[in-house]
Amino acid sequence: ENSHVHYIMSYSQDLYQYLNQVERALQIKNGYELSELMSMKDSHVQNPRLQHDNAESLCQNLLESPFDEMSAAHIRCAGAVANGNIEEACACQMIVVQSFLKGFQTQKEENWGLPVLFTVVLDLRLLALQVESLHVTVRKKKDSETLERAADTIMSCFRVCVSDNRTSLDNSKRWGTLAIVNQLFKIYFKLNKLPLCKPLIRAIDSSDIKDDFSISHLVTYRYFVGRKAMFDGEYQTG
Repeated sequence: ENSHVHYIMSYSQDLYQYLNQVERALQIKNGYELSELMSMKDSHVQNPRLQHDNAESLCQNLLESPFDEMSAAHIRCAGAVANGNIEEACACQMIVVQSFLKGFQTQKEENWGLPVLFTVVLDLRLLALQVESLHVTVRKKKDSETLERAADTIMSCFRVCVSDNRTSLDNSKRWGTLAIVNQLFKIYFKLNKLPLCKPLIRAIDSSDIKDDFSISHLVTYRYFVGRKAMFDGEYQTG
């Protein structure tokens, strides 16, 4: 018992408390709380005491897979941002999204994790944009590889959401499709790859819930569909 207490005390209290909050949010299935704990905009990210050499092993001891990997990657991401290493931060955020998606997929008949998905996907896009602008500044040339990799990862999130057809509507992950599509639109417009928007527009327009998404997501979606129509010269649609 004593050695266990000593083992815990060798970590910062802040890190232990933070991971306990993550575990609690997972246990009670509180997607909003967990999304804040995984957000790069939340104040915990600036806490240097979350950075610890053995953070990874503490994550493994306190959390189940794949959420241990997600939390460890999030902590590493925060550390990388603090050190000004945006490329490392973006690589870590990629792991955050992929490991969360692994867990999210196994949660059958449940969609409480959608706020988390929206948060980690948004942070991935923003970090990938920072990497790209860094490359433009430093290397004086456009480098879209990071944005493309981010888009691939976000696309796998879209597939998980859009294919959740058998679940009752209230618990369906399909409610996540529009928010994810909007993130992809923003990347495809940035990359100037507008044809990639077409299958996404088809998927949304053929959806039986297309008018029931949140107003803010619908407004963003219609804005991009309108912009694409103008690029395509379909002025009637736009």
